[in-house]
Amino acid sequence: MSDYQVLTTTTTVTDDRTWLASLDGVHEAQTIPIDTSKLTSGTHYTAGTLKQPLNIIKSGLPLGKITTSGLYAPYNSSASDGTQILAGFLVAETAFTPGSPRTAGALLWRGEVNASKLPVAFTASAVANTTAFIHYR
Repeated sequence: MSDYQVLTTTTTVTDDRTWLASLDGVHEAQTIPIDTSKLTSGTHYTAGTLKQPLNIIKSGLPLGKITTSGLYAPYNSSASDGTQILAGFLVAETAFTPGSPRTAGALLWRGEVNASKLPVAFTASAVANTTAFIHYR
């Protein structure tokens, strides 16, 4: 006879949104698909552990849209796949299962951003192409 027991766990993640200069645009965030194969561990996301098996994409990550797939990936001003056009910023930390090809996220496509507090190096004045309506502080 087996002894089955229900195990419930809770994980609390504190989202660092110091990069948000205001809440303007947050409520109009757009749901987007993110190509997780384009993310780099340690730079774009925190890798999971035994206690927290999911990878966590960092809030505030600048994103562009890959033209051929329609998926979003980290903004790259020197790319030619569509990600050289800034689409916006990931609103909240987003979990994904290691090995999964994509996940859903929320895109801040208009609002105010503290560029110096983003989780990756970003120079707002260097953005030549954008579809986002962002004011930088």
